Amino acid sequence: MTPRILNRRLAKNFFAIVKRAAKREKERSVDVRIGPAGWAYQDWKGIVYPKRRQREFREAAYLAAYFDTIEINTSFYQPLRPEHCRQWLEIVSINPRFLFTAKLWQKFTHENDATADDERDVRAGFDVLHAAGKLGALLLQFPFSFHHTADSLAYLKKLLKRFADYPLVVEVRHASWNNKDFYKMLRETGVGFCNIDQPIIGHSLEPSNEITAAVGYVRLHGRRYDTWFSDDPNLPSAERYNYLYSEKELEPWAARVRSVANDAETTFVITNNHYQGKGVVNALQLINLLTGAKVKVPEPLRQHYPELEKIASDPPQEPSLF
Repeated sequence: MTPRILNRRLAKNFFAIVKRAAKREKERSVDVRIGPAGWAYQDWKGIVYPKRRQREFREAAYLAAYFDTIEINTSFYQPLRPEHCRQWLEIVSINPRFLFTAKLWQKFTHENDATADDERDVRAGFDVLHAAGKLGALLLQFPFSFHHTADSLAYLKKLLKRFADYPLVVEVRHASWNNKDFYKMLRETGVGFCNIDQPIIGHSLEPSNEITAAVGYVRLHGRRYDTWFSDDPNLPSAERYNYLYSEKELEPWAARVRSVANDAETTFVITNNHYQGKGVVNALQLINLLTGAKVKVPEPLRQHYPELEKIASDPPQEPSLF
């Protein structure tokens, strides 16, 4: 073997070793934060939260002991009040890794007549979280009726420019957005794409693992095909999200999350199937699938969902007689 060939082989082996080491380092440094959408649900009492609570009990603080993120969904219905945001920052401070994500007010995503005053109002709350370094992402969630057209794309671009100082993520649900030019636009503007799981009905956007910015985002809505597009006025709205993923259904999503996280600086995984704490169950299961480690499980939750027993890090608490 000539010295030249030997040097080539040595160089090739060296670069292969460096590449593998870089890959291992990247895998060690991935930042994935998993948590539920929202925390103020009446049907969580006695299931996620204990039935009997001390006066100082705070729901967000309780969840921050188990998760590194929660998606604020009240901001979809009305602007957040700055004083509430300051309280939330204090409440979740027990977990230094904790980051909020939040949904933009529906006046901007489901209507098109939001004013400068509306923008000022939504910024008042978001700015408190953002200034504290605790707003991981601002989610612009659009309805299924928002299709990829010239007008809707133009509107979206204006909205992205309007809130460009926040870490933005776009959620669309119609398959017409599965478009290379759309993804290219998001990459050029540094805006994240929300990969979703939803009932695939008609032209619904299918599961994906797209990454278009430093922020990766995944949202699981459940698979209630019978209620997803229901207009039955007698059907409780929560039934739309009354779905518990099986571990087999979560495994492909764990693989997609790994793929997204390998190219993102921070990846958020939000479980929106919130009815009776099912999203909390699936969030804990996803943490277990992604880390391979057992997890802390809220005691009321493990009593209602025995499948959590095999991933729980602590033994069940003895029931109290008092």
